[in-house]
Parts: sequence; structure tokens; C-alpha cells
Amino acid sequence: MNKINLIIWREFITRVRKPSFLIMTILGPVLIAGGILLTMYLASQEATTHHVLVIDQEGVIGTRLKDTDNVKFLLDGQTWTDSAFKASPYTVRVNLLPNVLNVPQADLYYKKLPSEFAMNTIRNELEKAIEQAKLRDANIDKEAYDRVRKPLDLKKFDIEEVSTQSYAQERAVIGFFFGYIMFIFIFMYGVQVMRGVMEEKQNRIVEVLIGSVKPFQLMMGKIIGIALVGFIQFILWIIITTTMLGVGTTALAANKFDAKQLAEQGMTSDVQAKLEQAQGDGAASFDQEQVLGPLRQLNIPLILGVFLFYFICGYLLYSSLLAAIGSAVDSETDTQQFMFPVTIPMVAAIIIAQMAVYNPESPAVFWSSLIPFTSPIVMMVRVAMGSAPAWQLLFSMALLVATFIGTTWLAGRIYRTGILMYGKKASWKEMGKWLFYKG
Repeated sequence: MNKINLIIWREFITRVRKPSFLIMTILGPVLIAGGILLTMYLASQEATTHHVLVIDQEGVIGTRLKDTDNVKFLLDGQTWTDSAFKASPYTVRVNLLPNVLNVPQADLYYKKLPSEFAMNTIRNELEKAIEQAKLRDANIDKEAYDRVRKPLDLKKFDIEEVSTQSYAQERAVIGFFFGYIMFIFIFMYGVQVMRGVMEEKQNRIVEVLIGSVKPFQLMMGKIIGIALVGFIQFILWIIITTTMLGVGTTALAANKFDAKQLAEQGMTSDVQAKLEQAQGDGAASFDQEQVLGPLRQLNIPLILGVFLFYFICGYLLYSSLLAAIGSAVDSETDTQQFMFPVTIPMVAAIIIAQMAVYNPESPAVFWSSLIPFTSPIVMMVRVAMGSAPAWQLLFSMALLVATFIGTTWLAGRIYRTGILMYGKKASWKEMGKWLFYKG
């Protein structure tokens, strides 16, 4: 046991001291948080103001189209030639096709491609105008129609907990997020184990180490040592990323209002009315309960405990297989034929986890949450939804532990032979023979 501890410490301290560890520990959160904040910033900015020319030869639209800060409308009943449109200051031309009330279609021509936000604005305004034209032709009062036309608010309730609304699908998305994070880190640090084994084999360092420790001890020490490095880096990523996102979102929100200008103006009735209007508009587009409701129903201690268990056991399962692959080959190009069968279950788990968000009772989801090679990712979705009975969760955990022990034993037998093999390309048949070598 002392030898394994020494190997663990050697792997841990060697990798932590590398400049690449420090660089990735800082660069990773910067890229993640920076990417999210940049997306939020760009989404809140509009680079171009589009002047939209709407050609309505049939006079269908009988109301003024509502302008926004970045989309300005002009309604015209005359035909415009392409040359006239090119010479005009308008950037977009929309031709309403004949019989648009019965067949709502239009052709859009542009000088500058509108953003998706601008396209949605154009589409929504024209749809509302056509809808009003239909109501006018049918002699239906718009206000009466708005009172009648209300969307159905279909709330979901679990029969076992009828007192609270169910946010099962929203919780499934949170579970999928945990599973996706697990997929990234298991694969990333499992590959590090494989590359570390290959590096020692290529440098012949392993020949010296094998003289004092058993191959299995060397393999387990490397796996656990790299696992500790990954776990610490993972925690640091969460802390740094969360801090940067908190500061960044606060700064972006502060830019919405000029604090200096507000201080100079004072809280006049006009300013207060504008703030109240902004708050009202925000409340209309943001339902706080939609965010906080799913979080209140999450069993946070259970989810974190399950995440840690499946993260650790899933990493140990895949890293043992990747360590065996690293010991059997001489170069990274030779790993492709062996990597494919190992990565396929992980990719399948991500696909099935996406399926679980929309159809958690699917047989594929059920069996994948029990099969050890896919359960670390799929079971996270079921646990977050609360759709996994205790016996299924415990059974899945027991299968994962048993499979990890079995694959570690098999990987150890491949490792002890392959780590000392040089100059010979391994095959599946050859690796099968290594399992039965005595020693």
C-alpha cells in the first residue's frame, strides 16, 4: 500500500508542478466564463439598424407596423424593381405574395443579412398585421379575440406530491448538464492516463519502476494520482468560473443603466416611471418561478452525492481501460483502433441522456441507466427528475462498482504484459492472449 501511495503522490505532484496545469486551471475558466459572457454581450447588441420595405399590393395590412430600435418599417402598395430597391436606403424588402390571408407567404430580399433577432421581429410584426386583417374581414373585435385567444397553461403535478407543481423536464435539463460535465472530465482525464502510460513506456522509465513495484500497483497509482489532479482542477474551475460569471453578469447588468446620469438627474418621477416600466417589461419576459421552481424541487445533497459517486467510479472504469490501451501500443496513432470501442458507450450515453430529457420512461433510458458503461451519465438525468427508485439507483451503483473491479482486473493483466512490449503492434487477439499469461 505504501508503494501505491508513493506512486499516487509522484503522479500528483509531478502534474501539479507542470506549467500546463496552472495554465489550464486559469485558462479553462477564462474561456468558459468569457465565452458565456461574450455570448450574452453580443446577444444584447445589434450591429445594424434594418430599414424594412413591405410591399403590400393587395392592401391587406391596414395597421402601422411597430418599429423597434433596430428594425424600422415602411409600408408601400406599389411594386419596386430590384434596381430601385438597390438604390434606396432600405436594407430589406418584403413582398407579400397574392392571397396572403389564406396562404401566408412572403418573399424577403436583403442587402445585409438580418440577424435572427431582426428576422423574428419582421416575422412577428407581419404575422400580427395579417391576423388583424383576418379579424377585420370576419368582423371580429380584436379586444374580444384577445380575451378569447389565451394559451393553455398546462401545469404538471406528480400524483405523489399534488401540492406542488412538477418541473420534471426542467430538472432533467439540470441532470443532463451534470452528466455532460461528467462526460467531458471522464474522457479528458482518462486520456491523460493513457498518454501518461505511453510516455513512460516510450521513455523506458517503466523498466526501472517495474523492478520495485508490481505493474498493477503502478497502474492504480497512476489512475488515482491523475484522478486527484483532475478533481482539484475541477473544483478550481467551478470556483473561478462561478466568480467570473457573477462579476461579469453584474457588470453587464450595470451597463443597462448609467449610474452617473441617474445620480445627476435624481430620482425624478420620470426616471422612476422609466425604471418601473423597465422592471415591468422584464417581469413580462422573465418568470422567476420558472427558474427557482425546479431548483426548489431538486434534492441537492442527493444529486451532489450521486454526481461524485458516478464521476469517480466512471472515471476509474474508463481510465483503467484507457491505461490498458496505453500499455499495449507504442504510439498515439496506434490507439485509434482501440479507442473507438471505448468511446462509443460514452457517446451513446450522451445521446440517450438527451432522449431522457424528453422521454424519461423510455426502455432505452431505463436500461442505459443500469448498464455500467452508460449509467454514470444517464442516471444523473433520472436522479435529477426523481424518476429513479432507490432500488434501481443502488443496483446501478453496485453494477458499476462490480464492473469497475472486473475491468480493472482485466486491464491489470493487459497492463503487466503490454507495458514491457516494444516494437510489436498489438491486436485484439494478442491482447486476449495476454489475459491468460501466468505471472
